Amino acid sequence: MAALYACTKCHQRFPFEALSQGQQLCKECWIAHPVVKCIYCRTEYQQESKTYTICKKCAQNVQLYGTPKPCQYCNIIAAFIGNKCQRCTNSEKKYGPPYSCEQCKQQCAFDRKDDRKKVDGKLLCWLCTLSYKRVLQKTKEQRKHLSSSSGASHQEKEQYSRLSSGSHYSSFSPDLALDSPGTDHSVIIAQLKEEVATLKKMLHPKDQMILEKEKKITELKADFQYQESQTPAKMNQMEKTHKEVTEQLQAKNRGLLK
Repeated sequence: MAALYACTKCHQRFPFEALSQGQQLCKECWIAHPVVKCIYCRTEYQQESKTYTICKKCAQNVQLYGTPKPCQYCNIIAAFIGNKCQRCTNSEKKYGPPYSCEQCKQQCAFDRKDDRKKVDGKLLCWLCTLSYKRVLQKTKEQRKHLSSSSGASHQEKEQYSRLSSGSHYSSFSPDLALDSPGTDHSVIIAQLKEEVATLKKMLHPKDQMILEKEKKITELKADFQYQESQTPAKMNQMEKTHKEVTEQLQAKNRGLLK
Protein backbone atom coordinates (compact mmCIF):
# COMPACT_ATOMS: atom_id res chain seq x y z
CA MET A 1 0.00 0.00 0.00
CA ALA A 2 1.34 3.43 -0.99
CA ALA A 3 2.27 5.82 1.81
CA LEU A 4 -0.20 8.62 2.58
CA TYR A 5 0.73 12.17 3.51
CA ALA A 6 -1.26 14.78 5.44
CA CYS A 7 -2.55 17.96 3.84
CA THR A 8 -1.07 20.92 5.74
CA LYS A 9 -4.51 22.60 5.91
CA CYS A 10 -7.21 19.99 6.51
CA HIS A 11 -4.77 17.30 7.78
CA GLN A 12 -6.49 14.56 5.80
CA ARG A 13 -4.17 11.98 4.23
CA PHE A 14 -3.58 11.65 0.49
CA PRO A 15 -1.03 10.08 -1.85
CA PHE A 16 2.03 12.29 -2.29
CA GLU A 17 1.15 12.94 -5.95
CA ALA A 18 -2.25 14.38 -4.90
CA LEU A 19 -0.65 17.16 -2.83
CA SER A 20 0.56 20.45 -4.28
CA GLN A 21 4.26 21.22 -4.43
CA GLY A 22 5.64 23.48 -1.74
CA GLN A 23 2.51 24.00 0.37
CA GLN A 24 1.54 20.28 0.39
CA LEU A 25 -2.17 21.02 0.02
CA CYS A 26 -4.88 18.70 -1.22
CA LYS A 27 -6.89 19.73 -4.28
CA GLU A 28 -9.86 21.11 -2.29
CA CYS A 29 -7.67 23.16 0.08
CA TRP A 30 -5.54 24.39 -2.82
CA ILE A 31 -8.69 25.70 -4.56
CA ALA A 32 -10.11 27.17 -1.33
CA HIS A 33 -6.81 28.74 -0.24
CA PRO A 34 -4.80 29.59 -3.38
CA VAL A 35 -1.37 31.19 -3.30
CA VAL A 36 -1.80 34.82 -4.36
CA LYS A 37 0.21 38.03 -4.29
CA CYS A 38 -0.30 40.69 -1.66
CA ILE A 39 -1.56 43.85 -3.36
CA TYR A 40 0.94 45.87 -1.34
CA CYS A 41 4.30 44.12 -0.81
CA ARG A 42 3.74 41.70 -3.77
CA THR A 43 4.96 38.67 -1.82
CA GLU A 44 3.09 35.41 -2.34
CA TYR A 45 0.97 34.11 0.51
CA GLN A 46 -1.76 31.57 1.07
CA GLN A 47 -5.09 33.36 0.84
CA GLU A 48 -7.44 32.68 3.74
CA SER A 49 -10.36 34.68 2.33
CA LYS A 50 -11.05 35.45 -1.33
CA THR A 51 -12.22 38.94 -0.40
CA TYR A 52 -9.00 39.76 1.47
CA THR A 53 -6.00 40.46 -0.75
CA ILE A 54 -3.44 41.67 1.82
CA CYS A 55 -0.89 39.46 3.57
CA LYS A 56 -0.89 39.30 7.38
CA LYS A 57 2.24 41.44 7.74
CA CYS A 58 0.85 44.25 5.56
CA ALA A 59 -2.53 44.01 7.32
CA GLN A 60 -0.77 44.63 10.65
CA ASN A 61 1.19 47.53 9.15
CA VAL A 62 -2.01 49.09 7.77
CA GLN A 63 -3.50 49.04 11.27
CA LEU A 64 -0.33 50.58 12.74
CA TYR A 65 0.68 53.08 10.05
CA GLY A 66 -2.26 53.43 7.65
CA THR A 67 -2.32 52.96 3.87
CA PRO A 68 1.21 52.69 2.39
CA LYS A 69 2.73 54.89 -0.30
CA PRO A 70 4.71 53.79 -3.38
CA CYS A 71 8.37 53.13 -2.60
CA GLN A 72 10.64 55.77 -4.14
CA TYR A 73 12.91 53.02 -5.50
CA CYS A 74 10.88 49.99 -6.61
CA ASN A 75 7.51 51.79 -6.83
CA ILE A 76 5.84 48.92 -4.96
CA ILE A 77 3.06 50.28 -2.76
CA ALA A 78 4.62 49.15 0.50
CA ALA A 79 6.24 52.24 2.04
CA PHE A 80 4.50 52.28 5.42
CA ILE A 81 7.21 54.35 7.12
CA GLY A 82 8.93 57.10 5.16
CA ASN A 83 9.31 56.90 1.38
CA LYS A 84 10.91 53.44 1.05
CA CYS A 85 9.56 49.94 1.50
CA GLN A 86 11.16 47.70 4.12
CA ARG A 87 12.76 45.49 1.47
CA CYS A 88 14.55 48.40 -0.24
CA THR A 89 15.49 49.95 3.11
CA ASN A 90 17.16 46.74 4.27
CA SER A 91 18.87 46.18 0.90
CA GLU A 92 20.19 49.74 0.83
CA LYS A 93 21.68 49.35 4.31
CA LYS A 94 23.32 46.08 3.30
CA TYR A 95 24.41 46.70 -0.31
CA GLY A 96 24.39 50.47 -0.78
CA PRO A 97 22.33 52.60 -3.21
CA PRO A 98 20.31 50.83 -5.94
CA TYR A 99 21.22 50.49 -9.62
CA SER A 100 19.03 50.37 -12.70
CA CYS A 101 17.36 46.98 -13.22
CA GLU A 102 18.38 45.54 -16.59
CA GLN A 103 14.82 44.36 -17.24
CA CYS A 104 12.34 47.01 -16.01
CA LYS A 105 14.91 49.87 -16.08
CA GLN A 106 13.81 51.16 -12.68
CA GLN A 107 16.39 52.28 -10.12
CA CYS A 108 15.68 49.41 -7.73
CA ALA A 109 18.28 46.67 -8.31
CA PHE A 110 20.84 46.18 -5.54
CA ASP A 111 24.31 44.91 -6.44
CA ARG A 112 25.38 42.18 -4.02
CA LYS A 113 28.95 42.25 -5.38
CA ASP A 114 28.66 38.57 -6.21
CA ASP A 115 28.16 37.36 -9.78
CA ARG A 116 26.58 34.17 -8.45
CA LYS A 117 23.73 36.27 -7.03
CA LYS A 118 22.99 37.75 -10.45
CA VAL A 119 20.31 36.22 -12.62
CA ASP A 120 21.85 34.80 -15.78
CA GLY A 121 24.56 37.44 -15.42
CA LYS A 122 22.00 40.25 -15.23
CA LEU A 123 21.47 42.69 -12.36
CA LEU A 124 17.73 42.50 -11.72
CA CYS A 125 15.38 43.94 -9.13
CA TRP A 126 13.40 41.72 -6.77
CA LEU A 127 10.22 41.56 -8.89
CA CYS A 128 12.06 40.81 -12.12
CA THR A 129 14.11 38.13 -10.34
CA LEU A 130 10.90 36.40 -9.20
CA SER A 131 9.46 36.59 -12.71
CA TYR A 132 12.65 35.14 -14.19
CA LYS A 133 12.58 32.24 -11.72
CA ARG A 134 8.97 31.51 -12.67
CA VAL A 135 10.01 31.38 -16.32
CA LEU A 136 12.77 28.91 -15.43
CA GLN A 137 10.32 26.77 -13.47
CA LYS A 138 7.86 26.83 -16.37
CA THR A 139 10.63 25.81 -18.76
CA LYS A 140 11.68 22.92 -16.50
CA GLU A 141 8.10 21.69 -16.31
CA GLN A 142 7.83 21.84 -20.09
CA ARG A 143 11.07 19.87 -20.43
CA LYS A 144 9.83 17.28 -17.94
CA HIS A 145 6.55 16.98 -19.83
CA LEU A 146 8.27 16.67 -23.21
CA SER A 147 10.83 14.16 -21.99
CA SER A 148 8.15 12.00 -20.35
CA SER A 149 5.98 12.04 -23.46
CA SER A 150 7.32 9.42 -25.87
CA GLY A 151 5.01 10.65 -28.59
CA ALA A 152 6.32 14.22 -28.52
CA SER A 153 6.80 15.54 -32.00
CA HIS A 154 10.11 16.76 -33.37
CA GLN A 155 8.60 20.25 -33.65
CA GLU A 156 7.74 20.28 -29.92
CA LYS A 157 11.28 19.24 -29.01
CA GLU A 158 12.69 22.00 -31.21
CA GLN A 159 10.38 24.48 -29.51
CA TYR A 160 11.62 23.37 -26.10
CA SER A 161 15.25 23.65 -27.19
CA ARG A 162 14.58 27.27 -28.13
CA LEU A 163 12.95 27.91 -24.77
CA SER A 164 15.78 26.33 -22.81
CA SER A 165 18.48 28.19 -24.75
CA GLY A 166 20.11 31.41 -23.55
CA SER A 167 17.49 33.51 -25.34
CA HIS A 168 14.58 32.19 -23.31
CA TYR A 169 14.74 35.11 -20.91
CA SER A 170 14.06 37.67 -23.59
CA SER A 171 11.32 35.54 -25.12
CA PHE A 172 9.47 35.68 -21.81
CA SER A 173 9.94 39.40 -21.28
CA PRO A 174 6.16 40.06 -21.62
CA ASP A 175 5.65 37.90 -18.53
CA LEU A 176 8.25 39.94 -16.70
CA ALA A 177 6.59 43.14 -17.77
CA LEU A 178 3.36 41.92 -16.21
CA ASP A 179 5.08 41.89 -12.84
CA SER A 180 6.69 45.28 -13.32
CA PRO A 181 5.31 47.68 -10.69
CA GLY A 182 5.06 50.40 -13.30
CA THR A 183 2.39 48.46 -15.23
CA ASP A 184 0.67 46.64 -12.39
CA HIS A 185 -2.69 48.41 -12.70
CA SER A 186 -4.46 46.01 -10.36
CA VAL A 187 -2.26 47.16 -7.50
CA ILE A 188 -3.03 50.82 -8.24
CA ILE A 189 -6.77 50.11 -8.47
CA ALA A 190 -6.72 48.13 -5.22
CA GLN A 191 -4.80 50.89 -3.47
CA LEU A 192 -7.24 53.55 -4.72
CA LYS A 193 -10.19 51.48 -3.52
CA GLU A 194 -8.50 51.11 -0.14
CA GLU A 195 -7.88 54.87 0.02
CA VAL A 196 -11.49 55.63 -0.96
CA ALA A 197 -12.77 53.30 1.77
CA THR A 198 -10.43 54.91 4.31
CA LEU A 199 -11.49 58.42 3.28
CA LYS A 200 -15.16 57.45 3.54
CA LYS A 201 -14.56 56.21 7.08
CA MET A 202 -12.78 59.45 7.93
CA LEU A 203 -15.50 61.60 6.34
CA HIS A 204 -18.45 59.86 8.03
CA PRO A 205 -17.90 61.33 11.55
CA LYS A 206 -17.13 64.72 9.99
CA ASP A 207 -20.38 64.57 8.01
CA GLN A 208 -22.24 63.78 11.22
CA MET A 209 -20.55 66.73 12.94
CA ILE A 210 -21.49 69.05 10.07
CA LEU A 211 -25.11 67.86 10.19
CA GLU A 212 -25.27 68.49 13.94
CA LYS A 213 -23.79 71.97 13.51
CA GLU A 214 -26.24 72.77 10.71
CA LYS A 215 -29.08 71.59 12.95
CA LYS A 216 -27.83 73.83 15.77
CA ILE A 217 -27.50 76.80 13.39
CA THR A 218 -31.07 76.23 12.17
CA GLU A 219 -32.33 76.15 15.76
CA LEU A 220 -30.44 79.35 16.61
CA LYS A 221 -31.81 81.09 13.51
CA ALA A 222 -35.35 80.06 14.41
CA ASP A 223 -34.87 81.30 17.97
CA PHE A 224 -33.40 84.58 16.72
CA GLN A 225 -36.31 85.11 14.32
CA TYR A 226 -38.78 84.41 17.13
CA GLN A 227 -37.01 86.82 19.46
CA GLU A 228 -36.90 89.42 16.70
CA SER A 229 -40.61 89.04 16.05
CA GLN A 230 -41.33 89.52 19.77
CA THR A 231 -39.24 92.70 20.06
CA PRO A 232 -41.92 95.24 18.93
CA ALA A 233 -44.50 93.75 21.31
CA LYS A 234 -42.02 93.84 24.18
CA MET A 235 -41.12 97.46 23.42
CA ASN A 236 -44.80 98.43 23.34
CA GLN A 237 -45.38 96.68 26.65
CA MET A 238 -42.35 98.39 28.22
CA GLU A 239 -43.50 101.77 26.90
CA LYS A 240 -47.01 101.19 28.30
CA THR A 241 -45.61 100.14 31.68
CA HIS A 242 -43.31 103.16 31.75
CA LYS A 243 -46.23 105.47 30.96
CA GLU A 244 -48.36 103.96 33.71
CA VAL A 245 -45.56 104.29 36.28
CA THR A 246 -44.97 107.90 35.22
CA GLU A 247 -48.66 108.76 35.60
CA GLN A 248 -48.77 107.15 39.05
CA LEU A 249 -45.75 109.17 40.20
CA GLN A 250 -47.24 112.39 38.83
CA ALA A 251 -50.51 111.68 40.69
CA LYS A 252 -48.59 111.18 43.94
CA ASN A 253 -46.70 114.42 43.43
CA ARG A 254 -49.95 116.33 42.90
CA GLY A 255 -51.36 114.80 46.10
CA LEU A 256 -48.32 115.88 48.10
CA LEU A 257 -48.49 119.45 46.76
CA LYS A 258 -52.06 119.87 48.04
